[in-house]
Amino acid sequence: MKCPICSRPICNQQAAPEHKPFCSERCAAVDLGRWLTEDYTIPKPINDEEDEES
Repeated sequence: MKCPICSRPICNQQAAPEHKPFCSERCAAVDLGRWLTEDYTIPKPINDEEDEES
């Protein structure tokens, strides 16, 4: 398994359970920062009916 931030391999013994799926507290904080600054977004499904009403 690889860390989604830095791509380093993660061994079960290497990563602390509170940081999974990240390899470290730093990578977990980077991921949280990206969510908070809206670098990551969840796309809203396009609803054709709403577009037609507008």
